[in-house]
Amino acid sequence: MESVVTILTLLSAVVVSGSLARWTKLPLPFVQIGLGAIIALSVVPTVYLDPDVFFLLFLPPLLFLDGWRIPKADLVRDRRIILELALGLVLFTVLGVGVLIHWLIPPMPLAVAFALAAIVSPTDPIAVSAIASRTKIPKRLMRILEGEALLNDASGLVCMRFAVAAVLTGAFSLQAAFVTFAWLAIGGILIGVGLTWGVSMAKLWITRRVGEDTSSQILISLLIPFGAYLVAEHFHCSGILAVVAAGITMSFIEGTGQALAVTRIRRAAVWDMIQFAANGVIFVLLGEQMPGIFSGAVEAVKTTGHREPWLLTYYVLAISLALCVLRFIWVWVSLRLRMFRATRKGAPVPHVGWRLIAATSLAGVRGAITLAGVLTLPFALRDGSPFPARDLAIFLAAGVIVVSLVVASIALPPLLKDLKLPPEDFDQEEMDNARDKAARAAIQAIERTQHQMAAGRSDADLFAEASLRVMEAYRPRLEGRPQNVEGTFHGRRLEAIERKLRIAALRAERSEIFRLRRHRELNEEAAQKLIRDIDLLETRYTG
Repeated sequence: MESVVTILTLLSAVVVSGSLARWTKLPLPFVQIGLGAIIALSVVPTVYLDPDVFFLLFLPPLLFLDGWRIPKADLVRDRRIILELALGLVLFTVLGVGVLIHWLIPPMPLAVAFALAAIVSPTDPIAVSAIASRTKIPKRLMRILEGEALLNDASGLVCMRFAVAAVLTGAFSLQAAFVTFAWLAIGGILIGVGLTWGVSMAKLWITRRVGEDTSSQILISLLIPFGAYLVAEHFHCSGILAVVAAGITMSFIEGTGQALAVTRIRRAAVWDMIQFAANGVIFVLLGEQMPGIFSGAVEAVKTTGHREPWLLTYYVLAISLALCVLRFIWVWVSLRLRMFRATRKGAPVPHVGWRLIAATSLAGVRGAITLAGVLTLPFALRDGSPFPARDLAIFLAAGVIVVSLVVASIALPPLLKDLKLPPEDFDQEEMDNARDKAARAAIQAIERTQHQMAAGRSDADLFAEASLRVMEAYRPRLEGRPQNVEGTFHGRRLEAIERKLRIAALRAERSEIFRLRRHRELNEEAAQKLIRDIDLLETRYTG
């Protein structure tokens, strides 16, 4: 019963956090962390956060959804930048921050310092999304950050695994590290792709023979990330990469358009709810763990011969600053090298100022991956003695998460304000062309279907009249599209005004339907159907 009460309390905190964030104007993650800390100090039973359970419950669905929804063309276009950040920067950070931590805290063994540096090196897609929901980050920069966060988890956690192994065994093999990393990465990707493709093909085979059940389709999409994660972990591969690969594969499979429209609409709503709840619970849990983590870290500092708790703050700030500085250096050098190569090839070189580099550096926030990773540190060595500085490492990692969120939320808005960025591809023209082609395809299908239905019938004129009425919804797209810039601007304003008028009309319709139902002038079933139709129309203009 206590577990049920705790779960309901955590979900209630997520619900309340949205309203509190809007009222206080604070970033949503901060409010959720604060509510978690209040829960920890209340009479509600605290949560024992098992890292394995945490990984299994929260990360597979969230990473799967990120891989599913991130634009694949952007990943391919910026693949070099993303790989440089996800692999090269992680190794650079592990070496630099590991040495710094050992220098700051000499009682912490060098291998443990490297393990902590590896844990705090990956950025987190969940935390990045939380910051982006409040701070307007340029689209291309956001795609790079999301791609980096999806891929650098594996490299960071692998580095942590080898550092922990060095602590336990006192030995390290570079060759073994390379082989293990290759197995983790390649195996995880293959499992994610293979499982998702296999399940999707089996689902399609069954659907073609017995029809599609919407609820079953949604449930299958929810089970795929957990299946990919568990299978990958069973074979000692990267469950995180398996889940990301499964999400990317899912997007390609769904691109065939096999699912019913009602399935896609309901599935999107279910996944949006899961994303909101899981993201919120992660940050509430972080806040709920903080008091216990802090008390353990204070005791750990005392064992080093220091009695001043303020040293914990000093350590956290020093590590956070080092992470930002190393990231700034890496991004700056990487951009300079790319510009140098572009100049040698004679390609145009856009100007990139320090503000953009600083924004890229500060946007690398840490989150759930870091928290879960540091909690996987073993409690004891092989001889039974306690793992060196475990509580201190947990606190430092949790502190880095909070500081990175605070700094990004405060510093990014002024850095990005009125920032001149390299030109991005504008996809409005592509959208207009796609709408035109879709309208032409629709009109052709209407004409073809009308001829098939009316062939040999005496009431063929009725089918012709019906087809004309349906085609009237598509012809304005083809006949009314402006051909110049001034016409395009006028058309955009006209569309915006028309959208507002349609929304006002639909809301008036819905209010009248509710009034008729309240006064029993319309039965419940008919009212529900009419309201659902109006709701679907409104989402077209507000979604």
